[in-house]
Amino acid sequence: MLPSSNALSLIAAFGASVLLAQIFFSAPPQLRSAAAPGPHVSMRAQTPVTPGCPGVQKRVVSLETTQFPIRRASSGSSPFRSSRTRVVPGGRARQLLKPRATVVEEAVVSKDTALCIPLDLLNNNDVEYVGGKSASLGEMISGLASADVPVPGGFSTTAHAYRQFLAQDGLDEEINALLDDPEIYTDVTKLQATGKYIREKILTMPFSPELEASILENWERVSEGNPNAAFAVRSSATAEDLPDASFAGQQETYLNVRGREELFAKIKEVFASLFTDRAISYRHDRDFDHNKVALAATIQQMVRSETGSSGVMFSLDTETGFRDVVFVTSAWGLGETVVGGTVNPDEFYVFKPTLEQGKKAVVGRNLGSKMVKMVYAKGGGSEIVETDERERTQWSVTDDEVLELSKMATAIEKHYGFPVDVEWAKDGDTGKLYIVQARPETVASRKKANVKEEFKLKERGSSLVEGRAVGARIGAGTVRILSDASQMAEFKEGEVLVADMTDPDWEPIMKKAAAIVTNRGGRTCHAAIIARELGIPAVVGTADATDKLKDGDEVTVVCSEGDTGVVYAGQLDYERKVEDLTDLPDIPVKLMLNLANPSRAFEYGQLPNAGIGLARLEFVINNVIGIHPRALLGFDKLPQDLRNTILEKTKGYPDPVSFYVDKIAEGVGTLAASVYPRRIIVRLSDFKSNEYKSLLGGPLFEPDEENPMIGFRGAGRYTDESFRECFELELLAMKKVREEMGLTNVELMIPFVRTLEMAQEVNDVLESNGLKRGDNGLKVQMMAELPSNVFLADEFLDYFDGFSIGSNDLTQLTLGLDRDSGLVAKHFDERNPAVKKALAHIIQTAKARGKYVGICGQGPSDFPDFAQWLVEQGIDSLSLNPDSVVPTWMHLSDTAAAAKSDAK
Repeated sequence: MLPSSNALSLIAAFGASVLLAQIFFSAPPQLRSAAAPGPHVSMRAQTPVTPGCPGVQKRVVSLETTQFPIRRASSGSSPFRSSRTRVVPGGRARQLLKPRATVVEEAVVSKDTALCIPLDLLNNNDVEYVGGKSASLGEMISGLASADVPVPGGFSTTAHAYRQFLAQDGLDEEINALLDDPEIYTDVTKLQATGKYIREKILTMPFSPELEASILENWERVSEGNPNAAFAVRSSATAEDLPDASFAGQQETYLNVRGREELFAKIKEVFASLFTDRAISYRHDRDFDHNKVALAATIQQMVRSETGSSGVMFSLDTETGFRDVVFVTSAWGLGETVVGGTVNPDEFYVFKPTLEQGKKAVVGRNLGSKMVKMVYAKGGGSEIVETDERERTQWSVTDDEVLELSKMATAIEKHYGFPVDVEWAKDGDTGKLYIVQARPETVASRKKANVKEEFKLKERGSSLVEGRAVGARIGAGTVRILSDASQMAEFKEGEVLVADMTDPDWEPIMKKAAAIVTNRGGRTCHAAIIARELGIPAVVGTADATDKLKDGDEVTVVCSEGDTGVVYAGQLDYERKVEDLTDLPDIPVKLMLNLANPSRAFEYGQLPNAGIGLARLEFVINNVIGIHPRALLGFDKLPQDLRNTILEKTKGYPDPVSFYVDKIAEGVGTLAASVYPRRIIVRLSDFKSNEYKSLLGGPLFEPDEENPMIGFRGAGRYTDESFRECFELELLAMKKVREEMGLTNVELMIPFVRTLEMAQEVNDVLESNGLKRGDNGLKVQMMAELPSNVFLADEFLDYFDGFSIGSNDLTQLTLGLDRDSGLVAKHFDERNPAVKKALAHIIQTAKARGKYVGICGQGPSDFPDFAQWLVEQGIDSLSLNPDSVVPTWMHLSDTAAAAKSDAK
């Protein structure tokens, strides 16, 4: 007689209980301390079962926040590496590779006494057990799997394992005594000696048998028995990567670690790195108790990025704290070159709001030099090698990959609830992108949103060196060139630190520097990160600062004028101004910005404003492109030397014309993103012939004019057959910004429209290039700046959505003077009664037609009384230079308040 189903169930239950008991009591003692206080973990034994076997079910136990499982295989190769079965909240298992049915058994151990824990069983609540890095990786693996954020698996040693290791032979007490000596924090030499002694003691200390066994068990599980599997061994401090701490890579990372002996050695080196000079100094300066900071080792499967690329990204702009972009950096090979600053990487800005709409939201790109890359070294470890010419002139990641990475960054930011600093890697074999770690961004995100600090240089010296600007500040002092950290004792408070590059070993003296200048590095390198944290200016990636600057030189380091940082000769005079923008009073007009420099957009876009009233396209053409559009269209017919120069400037782009279109689109896209969804009025190019002639290739195409100010410019140039094709490149860029990037807040402005016929012709050209007024909300304004615009104001409004008054040209043409001539400059004044009468007529006509009217000339920025008069005429907006916004705002507010008081 066959047993009943109930009997079979009892037999199965009894067998499972016996198996559970065998597993539990055969486990090491530290895994059996179920009665120990504190959070506990479920220990699971999983037995692989052939998929599809009748009567066999895979059981997954839901995880409570206070529990995690330690999984052990009953026999054979382990199916439990984190990349195969992941347990996520709610008890769901996500099968990523080779799913197999399993039978799960459980035992319980204490988190307080576990020595190693799989990454996929950790979350952000486990920082005290495994440190910030391991906890964050576990959080992403378990919490972001559904958001398509792939993270390589692995395991972590625990803070308990670290403390147990140091407790051997009383080493922990000896370390505490050494670090209690106050002299080591004022004497760099003594600090170096103390740190070296502690590290050597740690490196020679053996692991306990229990810790060694736990490491090996997890290593074999993750590597699936492959002795040649490559791992990254990283530090994970219990105070690291917290929202109020920025350890900036102070503890070590080791790549391409293979085999058990090398794994053991690197874990010890990670433990020892808690006592590097910079780590000891940093904890002391931030009042972290040395005894309360423990270290775990994060052992993570390597991504084959040595044949691909990798980098760092931030979910905000690192310089200004602007929250609506993702800043992505990328270079060939392993990511340590980007983190460490040994390479100038490619850089990208992605606009979050339109990224979420599915748009191609890359609004800015900068091609890095990428002179070197880090790859696997033969026999293990890594090495730095030079890149070839193709790698240097190509982007190390595609736009589509940048968008994918940015989606991951925004998903991580949303999950955590604060801005993040993320390291990523691309597998060169599969092309797949991975996140290898994430931590809170702790500098830019903590800037006070309503307090504006501005540094302004009051005099100029000769430029000695240029590079990437970090920290919008100015610093001055005496140059001190150091070739390595062993020379730190020579550095004096207030000097300008000049070096090839820095790493965390330099931090004890970086805090003493007036400014930092390096040959190598980008905006996410070590020197840049620390400079931001310390609030000092840095110019990185100069290439030759250590050659061009000399010890003892007096210099001023200026990082307050955009992306380019400059080292000037001499200690120059400068000013620092701080403005509190909290609770600005109401005013009866909209204040907009005159802003053309994309590198200042994210900074100035945070001023109180109603958008950008004037974005001059010629700024981007002149300063970013620097090449005449006809030279790009006729590239093949140019002289060879000119072609070579253009090819050098346009490297990284498919062809010279694409370079022109994309650079215009990126410049306008950045400006538009800075004020989105508020309007930005882009004035299409208004170069005069002499200004076009100054561009590369310009003399080949531009006429000689007696008076270019009233010559071949504006709308008349756009529709002329000799230039129309060039103008259409601008329109192609505008179409890209509005449609591909999704920045529909962009409006167009047409300058120097002499006649109604020109107005019709330019609208025809716009429409034929897919930019018809009204389509997709497009508005086209006319720059009202000619007497004909005044006399025929009503008629011109039939062709445009409104006026933006160009008071500079209107003044000179009304008064019949050349505003560039010093001989008649004293007569130039927008407040002249004739000019004001013209302005009043334009404003009244637009208001009568119910159309927009604003002003973007210099007058309102220079003369608060003129701004007040315009408000009284009923103008819709005043577009001002950024430094005039707050003073004008306060003047208008005070005037309005006084008027109310008088009325009473």
